Amino acid sequence: MKKVMAVFGTRPEAIKICPLVKEMKSRQSLEVVVCVTAQHRQMLDQVLRTFDVVPDYDLNIMKDRQTLFDITANIILAIKEVLEAEKPDVVLVHGDTSTAFVTALACFYLRIPVGHVEAGLRTYDIYSPFPEEFNREAVSIISQYHFAPTPLARQNLLNEGKKAESIFVTGNTVIDAMRHTVRPDYHHPELDWVGDHRLIFITAHRRENIGLPMRHMFRAIRRVLEEHPDCRAVYPIHMNPEVRLAADEELGDCDRIHIIEPIEVFDCHNFEARSYLCLTDSGGIQEECPSFGVPVIVMRDTTERPEGVEAGTLKLAGTDEETIYRTFKLLLEDENEYNRMSHACNPYGDGHACKRIADILEFGTYEPWGMTP
Repeated sequence: MKKVMAVFGTRPEAIKICPLVKEMKSRQSLEVVVCVTAQHRQMLDQVLRTFDVVPDYDLNIMKDRQTLFDITANIILAIKEVLEAEKPDVVLVHGDTSTAFVTALACFYLRIPVGHVEAGLRTYDIYSPFPEEFNREAVSIISQYHFAPTPLARQNLLNEGKKAESIFVTGNTVIDAMRHTVRPDYHHPELDWVGDHRLIFITAHRRENIGLPMRHMFRAIRRVLEEHPDCRAVYPIHMNPEVRLAADEELGDCDRIHIIEPIEVFDCHNFEARSYLCLTDSGGIQEECPSFGVPVIVMRDTTERPEGVEAGTLKLAGTDEETIYRTFKLLLEDENEYNRMSHACNPYGDGHACKRIADILEFGTYEPWGMTP
């Protein structure tokens, strides 16, 4: 019996690792322990409820206006006791969060093997996204198992000198998650408000965009919406007070956008599936929306998901107001340009990533995804 501990703390991590927890718990040869740091509290709990995952340990580290220093110090002290008590054979962390980095660091100190889910994503700009790019590169240094979502992610790891036998191309677990969340009979009051208008789905929260970049993003969105009365936008806003202040001041009195409280992953995926277009600075949505044929405008200067740009499902618009305005306007007015994006192939997975990862942990073998013979 192999003991596997999954450690995660934010909503994006939970969306992508909860389906894996469920898959691993179905295996007779795997003992699964779940530890959450609650780096995000409310938004994490929403996902846990959706997937019916009950943590064995809850470190509950979140506090008001927490800094990276707070998160790092609080996790590393608390996770040490859990790791020493459980003595797992391998610890799984996900992606690029402070939870992933600090947990991997603690495992390194205790000589516990680390498996990195969604390994190999890179911008190679250590400050963009911040602090995520550093986090994921640091976790890769420590990891013994690299679960890469795409062949390009695998190649990044090979280029960095990681051993080929430690890298497994699995597809992205977020595609697995959506197989369980999207419902044809889904209903929400905000969809009633949208009615027959084109639904524009917005997310914006990145740390490096807070300030003028975010205000430029909001101003561009507002200008386009005011020019297109056939569109209505829904923006589930992040809990960060600075994001909320900027959104209220730039968008609060625009009658074509509804700023709503954070929604659960179940709602988020169903909104995405019904959207005409998405504008985001998030990472996960760049993978999710293409599964529904929904074009994505990425309001960031860099992306660690260039597969989507190459495939044509994403447009990288940066944070310049005029660039976002022109890109958004073009996709609403140019049917050919829109169709090129909406019909592009999703390069991120086939919905069986969790099975592949569980197979690797249980049997040591798997069938790679997306690899040419």
